[in-house]
Amino acid sequence: MSFVTGLLLIDAPASALNNLGNIPGSLTENTVAVKTIGTSGGAAYPYVSAQAFRYWLRESLQKNVPEWQSSPIERGDKIAYTHANPILYWDDDLLGYMRAQSERTNSVEETQSKKKDKGKSKTLTRVSPFRVSTLVSIAPTRIVNDFGVMARHEGNPVPHEHQFYRATLQGLFSLDLNAAGTFTYAERTGYLNLDKPRIELAQQKNLQHLPELKAYRLPLAERLQRVKALFSGLAHLSGGAKQTLHYTDVSPDVVFLAVTRGGNNLFGHIFGAQGERAVLNLPALEEALTVHQDDILSDVYVGWVQGFLDGERSRLLEALQTSPLLADWQNRLHLAHPRRAFEALSAALEQHPDWLA
Repeated sequence: MSFVTGLLLIDAPASALNNLGNIPGSLTENTVAVKTIGTSGGAAYPYVSAQAFRYWLRESLQKNVPEWQSSPIERGDKIAYTHANPILYWDDDLLGYMRAQSERTNSVEETQSKKKDKGKSKTLTRVSPFRVSTLVSIAPTRIVNDFGVMARHEGNPVPHEHQFYRATLQGLFSLDLNAAGTFTYAERTGYLNLDKPRIELAQQKNLQHLPELKAYRLPLAERLQRVKALFSGLAHLSGGAKQTLHYTDVSPDVVFLAVTRGGNNLFGHIFGAQGERAVLNLPALEEALTVHQDDILSDVYVGWVQGFLDGERSRLLEALQTSPLLADWQNRLHLAHPRRAFEALSAALEQHPDWLA
């Protein structure tokens, strides 16, 4: 099985991208706190939850990728869910879902099927082929409390307060290429992607049947189209809280990308910190590329925005020319802008359909 394995860094120079709500006991009643991970020593690492990141990605895909097909959302009294149809909707395919079949149905055919199988309704679930970590600051940082007032009215001003920080956020992600565009009907949580109406739709659309896997699969061209669209959304990522006040660009400033045999992330330790500044850990990168060389199926695509950590970018370029441990990667590690890195990876996937097998 092949995976796209990746790391990204986001520069947050003065930001409050994911917030908790009011702080009990604060000076004002409407103080907004940022999400942080605390340590026993009192240090604070700002973070963005994986749920928030996936929300940014879904919104970016809808706004910035014209061909992207989003699944409609239905709302019950205490639950919301998508149509759970990965054959038609690309986010149901690549981002997964859970849908209780006791809720409203999607179609006349589904309603008729339920009448025949009364009492046998099941919950459709799909493990997301795309996985992302929490985005966490590379280093602990100081949280700033910003005090302001609303004073465009007669009478006393209304005070308010919010927190923000300066940080470099790091996240890891992975895409299971085999699972993308492949839909199972096994009686297991996470793998009952298709019920009877959806299986019938797969048959009507002549999807490839894989009986040994209890699965149906889209044609290769459609699978590639969806994967490339996902990477385009990552390259054009936007979102985050407090944009009116802080206007933070959350598109990746650095990305490392490769196709690997396993889903473990070999890039997880290649960045460290000096003070509050992110630094490239060259020995860790050399070790990762050496130890995992047989498991790296593709070239390594590095996207690095000029103007962000330029000294570290230059160190990487110099190491490629001088480090004996990176000699095998001189022509296999490509450095460009992050958008170009995602495009290069997409082009490599087109040339190697076996990676999606």
